[in-house]
Amino acid sequence: MTSLEAKLEAARADLADRDGVLVAFSGGVDSSVVAALAHDALGEDAVACTARSETLPEAELEEAKRVADEIGIRHEIVAFSELEDDRFVENDDDRCYHCRTMRLGEMLETAREFGVETVCDGTNADDPGAGHRPGLQAVEELDVHSPLLAHDVTKEEVREIAERYGLSVADKPSMACLSSRIPTGLEVTEERLTRIERAEALLRQWGFDQFRVRDHDGLARIEVSADELERALKLEFVETVREELSQLGFDHVTLDLHGYRTGSVSPADENEPAEDESVVENVFAAESETDD
Repeated sequence: MTSLEAKLEAARADLADRDGVLVAFSGGVDSSVVAALAHDALGEDAVACTARSETLPEAELEEAKRVADEIGIRHEIVAFSELEDDRFVENDDDRCYHCRTMRLGEMLETAREFGVETVCDGTNADDPGAGHRPGLQAVEELDVHSPLLAHDVTKEEVREIAERYGLSVADKPSMACLSSRIPTGLEVTEERLTRIERAEALLRQWGFDQFRVRDHDGLARIEVSADELERALKLEFVETVREELSQLGFDHVTLDLHGYRTGSVSPADENEPAEDESVVENVFAAESETDD
């Protein structure tokens, strides 16, 4: 028995030992693997639950529905608003803690309504060492079970398990909530979230796979992965995205030459370059007027 097979057996046994579980389900690879394991272990006693709010792109909600159907697990959707919490809107260093507390609180309430005692999430063994992650504190405080973490399943192993289950999201890039595109200290508003969602929908239409549109109070900073950077430099895309994002309310549109990086608007740590190193001028607007 390989190490991964041993971890899989232990995780399934762990879940099968419970009367039922509700999985906090985003449709990403981590939560999808937990949902597949739970469904495998518990059948109808496993429920996947997605929390719908202003920070969840509509495309991601539809993806979650599709993947839950692919797994065959019962899927429930609950609605709430992070914008009702002033601490979240303030967008300080602990924004993710406030968000995760609210989101998991909804999961716990839903689980109680269904008579389910255990709520699970997709935290994996690599997450605790992956920089500034205040959301993990909420997971611990609310006693949410993380089977991937508990059985030392790494991100690489998560993707391998997803392939074993034949999940279409095995290679899906990470997708944090829309508020992660707003720099710390700048208020999270529905207007900003909406224009970010629409801007990223445009990049998705152009076929980009790994990307973010960061909203620096009206300046759109586009990040794409290194292997997609050449396509982002094509004149047709440049002209289109500049025009479309301007219509969405962005005053300036830039391309970040550092490329896509997780946490590039979060509090910097020793493993991340300072935020102001990555903001570059719009090099495609040489013929535009200069405002004094």
